Amino acid sequence: MRRRNRGNAADKADVNMTPMLDIVFILLIFFIVTATFLQEEGIDMQPPPPNENPPESEDNPVILVQIDGDNNVFVNQDRTSADRVFAAVSRIRAESPGSAVLIRPDDESFHGITVNIWDQMKVNGVPVSIQREDEA
Repeated sequence: MRRRNRGNAADKADVNMTPMLDIVFILLIFFIVTATFLQEEGIDMQPPPPNENPPESEDNPVILVQIDGDNNVFVNQDRTSADRVFAAVSRIRAESPGSAVLIRPDDESFHGITVNIWDQMKVNGVPVSIQREDEA
């Protein structure tokens, strides 16, 4: 059987892009027309006026737990071991029950000590937060 040559090979590879471009332009016009251009309002960046009343003294002072670069632990400037921090905090909280604990670790201290103290406070329901040395 003989095969017929139905034209040039270049004719078969030619793709007509005109219908696709028409569809792209129609979609572009559709999205431009249907898009809503809203002017969004910003946040008022003016700070509140200064309070003329003096701040009230805190009834519940913050309990400061510091961890220095040599992994020494201090509770309100009194040195203690990492295992005895909760006992020292409990003694202070007996006098002022609403006090919170602020842990201030040094960048060179072991993270495990900070996590251990954090866990002791959280398990016993003591409000606690961490502050780095450079944020002080």
